[in-house]
Amino acid sequence: MTTSLTLYYLLQFCGHSWIFTNMTARLLFFGKDSFADTFYTIGLVMQACQLLSALELILPLLGNQQHRFLPSFLQVTERLVILFVVITSQEEVQSKCVVCALFFLWNMWDVVRYSYYMLTAVGMNYPPVTWLKHTWWIPVYPLSVLAEVYTIYESLPYFESLGTYSFTATLPVVVSVHFPYILKVYMIVLTAGMFYICNHLFMERKTYLRAKSAKLKAK
Repeated sequence: MTTSLTLYYLLQFCGHSWIFTNMTARLLFFGKDSFADTFYTIGLVMQACQLLSALELILPLLGNQQHRFLPSFLQVTERLVILFVVITSQEEVQSKCVVCALFFLWNMWDVVRYSYYMLTAVGMNYPPVTWLKHTWWIPVYPLSVLAEVYTIYESLPYFESLGTYSFTATLPVVVSVHFPYILKVYMIVLTAGMFYICNHLFMERKTYLRAKSAKLKAK
């Protein structure tokens, strides 16, 4: 189990590190012009990493204490919905600046947390990484959720005009599903979920700081 977890975290760390490095280099060399084809350049690797992250929903069921089911479920599903349902399905959205910003925010957080998980899996404690894992989310996670909400907002006109995922079914009664309405509700769900996950991460940070303070007093 330890070997499998270590390999999983290593794979995720390498994938997100590659994405972050690639995006940073492109931004430095091409500036704003790099925004237009960010998705075409790193989209496939991003999709692979996010699909692979679905495995994290199994880890709590196997007794892994680093992953709680509900926070993991919310984080994994929100990214899968944004990436595959919103961005991948609408080519016009893929070239938006907000998509580049969103990918940056996702990877700024993932590089830190997967490096922490990887070290923890092999029984190592590197204080700077541990501190970052319990602190870096404070600016990055809320900003990433806001970027997700704004990405949905930017996609609404395209879902409206193209009718993607909207349909009418003839059952015993006629049922009409207008997908933009579902996305608008999901924007509210994302915001509510953000407060829940921030509270969860805050409690983890509080536990970490308490343990750190106890160690310092013991010395």
